[in-house]
Formats: sequence, C-alpha cells, structure tokens
Amino acid sequence: MTTETIANNLKLTDNRLRLRLVDYLWFALILFGFGWAYFNYRQYMDNYEFIIFGCLALALSYAGVAWAELRRLFLIVTTLALLSVYLYEANLAHAEERFLLQYFLASQSAIMWMSFLFVLAALAYFYALFTGSAFSGSAGAGLTWSATGAGLTGMLVRWHESYLISPEVGHIPVSNLYEVFILFCVITAIIYLHYEKRYQTKALGGFVLLIVSAAVGFLLWYTFDRGAHEIQPLVPALQSYWMKIHVPANFIGYGCFSIAAMLGLAYLIKGDEIKPDNNSALARLPALADIDDMMYKAISLGFAFFTVATILGSLWAAEAWGGYWSWDPKETWALIVWLNYAAWLHMRMSKGWRGAAMAVWAIAGLFVTLFAFLGVNMFLSGLHSYGEL
Repeated sequence: MTTETIANNLKLTDNRLRLRLVDYLWFALILFGFGWAYFNYRQYMDNYEFIIFGCLALALSYAGVAWAELRRLFLIVTTLALLSVYLYEANLAHAEERFLLQYFLASQSAIMWMSFLFVLAALAYFYALFTGSAFSGSAGAGLTWSATGAGLTGMLVRWHESYLISPEVGHIPVSNLYEVFILFCVITAIIYLHYEKRYQTKALGGFVLLIVSAAVGFLLWYTFDRGAHEIQPLVPALQSYWMKIHVPANFIGYGCFSIAAMLGLAYLIKGDEIKPDNNSALARLPALADIDDMMYKAISLGFAFFTVATILGSLWAAEAWGGYWSWDPKETWALIVWLNYAAWLHMRMSKGWRGAAMAVWAIAGLFVTLFAFLGVNMFLSGLHSYGEL
C-alpha cells in the first residue's frame, strides 16, 4: 500500500468521523431543545401534544442528518427565534421599540422579508434560465433558502407573540388563511429545494417560485386590505391537538400538487427535446423525462400526505362534530382533490401514461386544489366557515 493510498484512506476516515461527530452534535441539540421546551411549556401541552412534539423531534433529527442544508436552516431559524424571545422579554410592546424586532424579527417584519425574498428569488431564477448565469441560479437558491428561513422565523415568533397576548389566545400559527398561506410558501419552497438538489438543476426554480410569489401576492393583499395579520383567538372547533398535525399534512399535499402543476407547465413549454448545442432557455430546462419523473414524485408525495391529512381530518371531525364525514363543502372538495390525484397516479402506474397529457392534467389539478383550498372559503359555507375571506 503506497503512502498516497494510506493518506487518502486516513482522509476518508477523518471525513466520516467528522460527519458522525456533526450528527451526534445535532442529536444533542435536538435533545436539549426538546428538554428545554418541555420544562418551559409543558403546562400548555396535553399528552397528545407531547407525543406530537416528540415525533417532531425525531423527524428533525433524521432530516438534519439526511440534509445538511436543512440542518443549517433549522439552526439559523432557531437562533433567530430565540433571539426574538429574548428581545421581547415577555412584553409585546417591544416590537415597536426595539430595532431588531421592529425591522427584522417581529413576526410581521420577518414575513414581509419572506415575501420580498421569494419574489426576488423568482426573478433571479428566471434571469438564470434566460441568460445561463450560474451565479444568478445560485443566488436564486440562496434567496429561496433565506426566504424560507424568514418565513419559518416569522411563524415561530408569531406563535410566541400569541402567548404574549394571553395564554388563552396562544396557539400554533396554522389556524386561518393568513397563517396557512405562510405555511404553504415555506413548505412548497422546502420541497422544491429538495428536488433541486436531487436533480441538480436550478432551471425549474422560476416556475415553482411563480406559484409561491402568487401566494405572497395574496398574503400581502390579505394583510393590508383585511388586516389579517392581527392575531385572533381560536374558535372552539380549532382548539384541538388535531390542528397541529392535520393542517401541516394537508399543506405538504397542497405544496406538492402546486409544484407538480408548475413542472407540468415547464414540460409543456419545453415541448420537444432540444439539441445539446442549442443555447436557448428551453435547452437549459431538464430533459422531459426528468421533469416527468419529478412531477410524478411530487404528486406521489403529495397524495400520500393528503391521504393522511384526510384521515386525520375525519378523526378530528368525529371528535369535534360527532361524525367522521358530513359532506361539508370543504370535505366534499377534499374528496374531489383526492380522487383526482388518485386517478392521475392510477393512470400513470397501471396504464403507463406519461407526457403532455399528464402535464395538462397536473395543471388542471392545481385549479381543483385551489378551489378546495381557497374557493370553498370564498363562495361556500359550512362547518369550516371559520376560514372565510
């Protein structure tokens, strides 16, 4: 064995040791955070919420090991959220008195930064697509990570702010359209960034960030026209641990379906395969087979989480209203969404359907999902009327 080979083996062993050490440090941080939150907020959690919290800690442990960038995001967001808690000093008025809170770390400030950065990221991604600029593509990814961090920070700080108003008002910020639009932006961005890394392409970022930017536009209108950013007490039906798992699972589904639709749009725009020497924006898009594969994986993941969310919703309904299913408009349209994507996956897996027709179907599915998510709240009434515009 040569000296060079020995040196390379030692270097490889050292890299693996450092990776394991980082993982152990990550586990230790998660355990410390879990213990700190337990001893400080145990009085606000029932047994079910404690189990949910424990499962979240396990999920974060795995996610941080599997995806280094996500681990870095969680560390930064946690640091910023804890800094915000420190700056508030249990006094909500400090949001208007302290520079860092007023302009960066108060929930509304962080969410405004999220909105700005997502739009900027979309522009950077499209500039990269049309010019071939690697720097702009990397900037788009960096801005997307930054926007996601700002959104997550805003949500955590908003959670703390709700308890500063009153322990009776305090709740996880997924209870109304304003809060779930923030959740939608964050979840959609994280899922997209996963696919961006897995397929090693930034050419699709602009398409996905289009739908996120549209959500940001609605969020800004809802904020300034309706004052929806004001924290309100929960209605009785939402005062349940079910909300903490049903709503996030639902929005993982919504985020995946939205990504699939924008991938379908990119598929249709690309049309036929372009010769490798063609330097157009269309040539920079991934191969049609890769876009099709991403679209399939996004819908599969979304369908799995949407199925879980629907089951959880039925259990919640049984507890809140005494029946698993009542054909409420929201429930009916959730079933329509589920059947639509079940049919899409069935035709893909059993009949081998691919290509433009499935891309069109994915785009059409977005409009069905959008009506179930937003249209029902705008035009129909029922047991879920607490989400009205």
